[in-house]
Amino acid sequence: MVDISDKQTTARRARAQAIVRVTPQTASTLAAGNAPKGDVIAVARIAGIQAAKRTSELIPLCHPLALSFVGVEGTIDVEAGEIELIAEARTTGPTGVEMEALTAATVAALTVYDMLKGIERGARIERVELLEKSGGRSGSYRRVEPTN
Repeated sequence: MVDISDKQTTARRARAQAIVRVTPQTASTLAAGNAPKGDVIAVARIAGIQAAKRTSELIPLCHPLALSFVGVEGTIDVEAGEIELIAEARTTGPTGVEMEALTAATVAALTVYDMLKGIERGARIERVELLEKSGGRSGSYRRVEPTN
């Protein structure tokens, strides 16, 4: 584990995104609230929040943090067959919350997959990525989409 005892205590914030791809038909079922296991986005939100709180138990060498906020929001694009999950974590401390935000987004996506696998085996988690972070010695970061 990295020694953070000399690092400055600052407000820290991170946002991460996970994308789950399904067919438009499955997305429509989800948006209508008709998934066999219930409200998929609500359950994914709770799963993501729980996961963020347990990040240091899941990721070796990750510091346990006193989180001041964790939130997970989900949106469904029926036409594109895309479920977007955005997780945000905040704390005031000597180390960042990127891993907590990424863990929340990942577990939320896994929860969506689990809740939809009975109606679509082909669902896939396409990506999980850090969108932005702020606070700390390294300052702010915002993901920039690559140009082709």
